[in-house]
Parts: sequence; C-alpha cells; structure tokens
Amino acid sequence: MTSRVAVASDSVIRSLASEQGAPVPTSVFSVSLPAALLALPVLAMGMVAVLYKHLFGGQSRAGGPSVAISLMAVTSAEIDAKFPPLKNDGVLRAIRGEAVDRIPVWVMRQAGRYLPEYVDYTKDKEFFSRCKDPEVACKLTLQPFERYDLDAGIIFSDILVIPMAMGMDVKIIKGQGPVFADALRTKEQWYEVERNLLARVGITGLAPEAQAAAVIENAPQLADALHYVYEAITMTRTRLNGRAPLIGFCGSPWTLFVYASEAKKTKTYTECSKWIYAEPEFVHRILEVFAHIAAQYLIRQVKAGAQLLQVFDSHANVLPPKQWREFSLPTLTLIARLVKAECPDISMIVLPKDAPFALEMLKDSPYDMVSLDPTLDLGTSHAAMAAVGKGVQGNMAPTTMYAPVPKLKQLVAEYLTEAFGDGSELPRRYIANLGAGMNPDMDPESLGAFVETIHAFGKK
Repeated sequence: MTSRVAVASDSVIRSLASEQGAPVPTSVFSVSLPAALLALPVLAMGMVAVLYKHLFGGQSRAGGPSVAISLMAVTSAEIDAKFPPLKNDGVLRAIRGEAVDRIPVWVMRQAGRYLPEYVDYTKDKEFFSRCKDPEVACKLTLQPFERYDLDAGIIFSDILVIPMAMGMDVKIIKGQGPVFADALRTKEQWYEVERNLLARVGITGLAPEAQAAAVIENAPQLADALHYVYEAITMTRTRLNGRAPLIGFCGSPWTLFVYASEAKKTKTYTECSKWIYAEPEFVHRILEVFAHIAAQYLIRQVKAGAQLLQVFDSHANVLPPKQWREFSLPTLTLIARLVKAECPDISMIVLPKDAPFALEMLKDSPYDMVSLDPTLDLGTSHAAMAAVGKGVQGNMAPTTMYAPVPKLKQLVAEYLTEAFGDGSELPRRYIANLGAGMNPDMDPESLGAFVETIHAFGKK
C-alpha cells in the first residue's frame, strides 16, 4: 500500500534535512514506514525527526506501507514574473541586511478607521464581509497609498479568518470586538472541529487520537478555504504596480487558541490558563493543528503574490517567559520552518506583542526580523539582533501620534538619533513602524508627518 504524505509533511522533511545538514531530497521516491507512524500525530518537531530518520537515516522495516514524498518549492523569481516590476524594494533590502537609501516604513493598521475614506467606504459593510470580498479588501489595502509614501502595504484581512475557515463561528460585535459563538472549553469540542474538517476532504470514522494527524496531512487542501485572501493578494499586488511590496500575515497558534478558548475580550485570560495547566499536551495538539493550517495559509499567500510575511502573536503577553517558550515559541518556529521549506526566498517577521522577553528567545528562530513593542530600547535591540544576522521593526509608541505635528516630528527625529546616531550611515536590518497599530481616533495628518520624518532621517 502506498500513502502520499501531504505537502505540509513534505515541508517538514525539507526543513529537517536543512536543519540536520543532510541533503534535501528533490525527487519523488518511496520508502517503507511502519504503519504506526502514519497514525501518529506527527506534530512536534521531535516526533517528526523520528519520521525523518526513518526516511533518510536508517533501514526501513519490511512490510510497512510505502510513503511517497514529493517536494516542491517555489522561488520569488517565479512569482515575481507574474506581476509588475517592483520599483521600491526598500523593505525587502532592509530585512536582508542590504543598504537602503532611506529608512523604510509602514504602519500596522495603516488601512483602518482613522482614515475618513475608510469609514465612508465601509459604513455599510460588515467587517468580515470586507475581508471575504477581494475587491473590497484590495481597495482598503490601497487607500493609505493615496495619502502616504509608504514602503509596504499589508493585505486587508484579519487573523481570525483561520478559525473561521476551520468552522468556528466568529463575529465582530460593536463595543466588544471578536466574539466566538462557542467557547472552546472541552476536548470533545476540538474533536468535533477536527471531524468537521476531515469530512470536507472525505475522511470519516477516524478515532479521535488519529484525527489531528489526518488534519495536518490535509492542511494544504483545507487552507484552500481561504481562497478569497489569495485572490485579494493577487489583485492588490497587481494594482500596486510595483509601488511597494505587499505583506501577507496570520495570527500565531497561541493567539488563535486564546481567542477560541476565551471566546471574547478578557482581562483575566481564565480559560486559556485553565487549559494549559490542566491539559498541556492537548493544548499542544490544538496549537500544532493551528500551526500547520497557518503555515499552508501563508504559503498560499506567497504563491498568490505576498512578498513578505508577518506572524502576529498578539497574545504573547498572556504567558510568562517559561510558558511562552513552551506554548508559543515551538509552533511559531514550526510555521516559519514549514513556510521557508516551500518558499525559501521569503522573509518573515514575528510580532510577540508586549512580550519583551521574547526577543532573546527569538535570536535562534527562523524568523528574519522581530517587531518590537515600545518598552524595548530600539538601538540596543537592533544591535543585539543585527549581531546574529537578524533585524528589528518598530517600535515608536503609538501614543506619540497624539502629539501636535511639530512635536511629533521632533520626537521621531530624536527617537531615530538616539538609536542610530546622526544618520550619516543609515541602519541596515531595520524597518520603521509603530509598536502597535493605529487607533481610530488618530489624525491622518500625524501618520503623514511620521512617515515624512522617518524618510528625512540622514538627509542633509
């Protein structure tokens, strides 16, 4: 019997080959594997390492099912050929550590409610309907470019489209934010999520302990449910016409789990905390399923035209350092490895929101850049990460945007000077941004002043 391992599994094998210094297989081949391995939830990288050893490092057992592995990678050049030439590659040069002629800048939530044109255009459109309509998402992504000389766009979407695509009922309620109809509180609820996902691809009747592995093997097909995001990315990159790179994104597995378990905005994070202390192994199962679907989602964003990726760990601050290392870092790392195995040229940024301790832990991660929160010193953080070949993004305090424009310009100039000196040599591996997103009550003129002052740094 021959079983074909899905692309997600191929990606893991490619990643492990690179990590272990072994040759990366490039052709379709078959090896014999014990049947028990195929039923395991091949989730944690340690477990996948066992699979790798069976595939490439040792003798196979006779009588086991044959697993066909087909490895496919896509290069940036192949994708770029489908779109207008890029005229402003400052963000991409910065993240690669190359020289730039000005500090590149973009801002989180640059397409948002602080813009009068955004409010006017979306007043009759429910939030997630905006995300699901490629034409609307494209229009909203491009709106800030009509005002500002930005160095990157970020596709208009939301991190919660992943749980929605997995069958969870999520709505944005005015005054409350995202609300899940059914809070994830029991194992049986998660088993039901997995069963419903498998039913989409024609798989039924599996024992609960075998479901996670099957979902992971079918993650590429399941990620196709987010086709509207991919369509929006292709449309937006085409209409950007090379003006700036387009960023794709997703939420971290931990952040998605917090939203699903808490079900609504909270200050106590009671339910996710109960989960990690009462059922830590099951939480890892949930996180790793999220991770594989998120990775396939990002891979498809790249193939649709995204030129840079960011993973938002928006609830990183919920966990103390030890628990963040245990519950968030492994699946953040897994996502980056899977994506880079399929898309080796893509650069990736990670945002561990309000978790300054994460910076040190991310030095050895596959991410190319860390987006800093405002509590970290920019100059010190930049130097520390540049020393290990990585960059930083950020991290001006968003509250600075409430300063009068002349004062704002002064504060931005001082902030850059304190971090990088007089600007006679522009920093590499740095992208300017805020430490968090734009607020609805911020003045659009303030963002214009911010962008102009960033670009003016070092100009005589």
